[in-house]
Amino acid sequence: MSLTSTLRRLFGGSDDDTLRPTIDATHALELVRDGATLLDVRERSEWNAGHAPRAVHVPLGEIEKAPRRLKQDAPVVVMCASGMRSRTAAKHLRTLGFAATSLSGGIAAWRAAGGDVRR
Repeated sequence: MSLTSTLRRLFGGSDDDTLRPTIDATHALELVRDGATLLDVRERSEWNAGHAPRAVHVPLGEIEKAPRRLKQDAPVVVMCASGMRSRTAAKHLRTLGFAATSLSGGIAAWRAAGGDVRR
């Protein structure tokens, strides 16, 4: 299976490269393991309370700064506490040309699926 096919399957897209706006934590973990960037858009206090070790931190209120910290050619999985802020951030990144999706269920879902969280 090609990388493109794998990404389509994980993102829930079709052959026309349309990506679903959200994915579950199991798929998010697979994407991150395969090189996707994990972007955490929670506030600094939330980040300090616990975050995924490989995540890039850009609070939603500063999302305009995110593109300079992301690889244009890699998928972006956006995480927040529950999935609400991450949907907004992923939508914004898609308008800028990024292959971005929101992690449904936020950091709790990430942790429940086996994702590492550190302080």
